[in-house]
Amino acid sequence: MPSAPPTTAPPPRSAIASFLAGVRAAWRSVLAYVLIGTYVGVAALAHDFGFGLGWVVASTLLMWVAPGQVILISALGAGASAVESAVAVGVSSARLLPMVMSLLPLLKRMDTPVRRLILPAHLTAVSMWIEAQRLLPALPRDERIPFVNGLGVGFMVAALIGTVAGYHLVAALPPLLTAALLFLTPMSFLISTTRNCRGRADWLALALGILLAPLLAAWHVGFDLLWTGLVGGSLAYGLHRWREARK
Repeated sequence: MPSAPPTTAPPPRSAIASFLAGVRAAWRSVLAYVLIGTYVGVAALAHDFGFGLGWVVASTLLMWVAPGQVILISALGAGASAVESAVAVGVSSARLLPMVMSLLPLLKRMDTPVRRLILPAHLTAVSMWIEAQRLLPALPRDERIPFVNGLGVGFMVAALIGTVAGYHLVAALPPLLTAALLFLTPMSFLISTTRNCRGRADWLALALGILLAPLLAAWHVGFDLLWTGLVGGSLAYGLHRWREARK
C-alpha cells in the first residue's frame, strides 16, 4: 500500500501579501458596506453643522470612531468649548481600550517592538476588532500584524468613501434617512457579535448586555454603555468561572 505523500505547511506570506489579504478581508465583510452607510450619515451631520469636507475627512482619519465623531460634531456645532468636546469624546471612546487590550495578545510576540503595535492600536474600532477576533487565530503569528493593519485600512477606506459621498449627497438625504444610516452601525455590530459567540459565557454576556443597556439608559445612568459592558461582562465571567469550578 503506497504511503501518503508528506504534508507540508504553505510557505509564509510576505508582509505586503498579508496586508493585502487583510484589505481583501475587510471588503469581503458586510461591515465595510455598513461603514459606508454610517459615514454617509456622519458627513451629512457635519455638513449641516457647517464643517468643511477636509475637517470631516481629518476627523475620520485621526479619530476613527463614528460615535465619537457624532459627539464631537454635535458638541462643537452646539457651541461647546474644545476642552468640553474633547472630554466628552474621550469618555465615549474609553470603551475601545478593552478591545485594544484583548487584541494585542493575539498580535505580539515577546520580542515585538512597541512601534509595530501603534498602528494596529489606532486602527482598532469595533468593526476591525470583531473581524480580527474571528480571523486572526487561523493565521500564523508572523502574518497577523500586517494582516490586521490591512483589515483596519480597508475599513477606513470604506469610511472615507462614505464620508466624501455623504458630504456631497447631503442635499438629497432627508433627516430620517440620515438618522437611519447612523443606526446601521450599532445594529450591524450586534449581529456580528452574535455571529461570533461561541461558548456559553459569550451568549450570557450578550444577553446581559441586551438586558442592561436599555434599563441603564432609561434610568439615565451616566456612562450607561460603559457600565453595561463592565457589569454584564463581569457577571458573565463570574458565572462561567463558578460553573467551571463546580464540574
